[in-house]
Amino acid sequence: MRIAMVQIASADEETPDARLARVTEMVRGVPTDVDLIVLPELWKVGFCHFDEYAAAAEPLDGPTVTAMSAIAAERGCLVHMGSIVRRADDGALYNTSVLLGADGSIVHTYDKVHLFGYKSVEPEILTPGTHVDAVDTEFGALAAATCYDLRFPPLWASLGETGADIVIVPAAWPARRRTHWQLLTGARAVDNQVYVVAVNAVGTHAGVELGGHSRVVDPWGEVVAEGGVDEGVTVVQIDPSVVTATRTEFPVLRDRLTDYTTIEIRKAVHA
Repeated sequence: MRIAMVQIASADEETPDARLARVTEMVRGVPTDVDLIVLPELWKVGFCHFDEYAAAAEPLDGPTVTAMSAIAAERGCLVHMGSIVRRADDGALYNTSVLLGADGSIVHTYDKVHLFGYKSVEPEILTPGTHVDAVDTEFGALAAATCYDLRFPPLWASLGETGADIVIVPAAWPARRRTHWQLLTGARAVDNQVYVVAVNAVGTHAGVELGGHSRVVDPWGEVVAEGGVDEGVTVVQIDPSVVTATRTEFPVLRDRLTDYTTIEIRKAVHA
């Protein structure tokens, strides 16, 4: 399976519509032998451009999905178009990631569950998601998490229960916490014996430098490929059968409890 990780910058001076046009051509230039193209979190609006969220919001049949759907169908490959600010029928806004099939149809969506509140107003603008699931593909079961979700192992245990073999993580992770990015992508891959395909934004917008270093980590925690800090495309090849082989050789998931509420929690006491 060949994967293209597309790092995108969301500069303050570039409008979302101009960025969509530019990135559409950028994605069209990805090598033709790629099976899956992955983009970062909220690249069209730029994660830190909070005051633009409402204006940039769109439904699942809006311009961003339409543009990327055409590319998926033209190329006959999967496209995980990162995430968009999605406006639901009731007017609520979500940080929604979208996976498009090789025919251009939407085959999977995920609404970000953990909204980032540290020096961010994302929780004040958006509504958190309420479910996780996976979709079967010829390369195994694919699921998604988004950026800040990396910090919450229980969510990832739930992703494991969906049968996911590959978890795609679009992100807008800052450069100042890049060490955490590298640590957590590896830990979540090892914890759940999955491939983690984590694609991060780059550049600076709203005064925040994004960290780049998009990466693919295998179920043993080995980094298969890692990008740098510039906008561009990194192509990597993985073997999805490694997931089953890893779980067979070292069946840690078999020993994980499905209900930890049965474990008594005893608080520390002074001796």
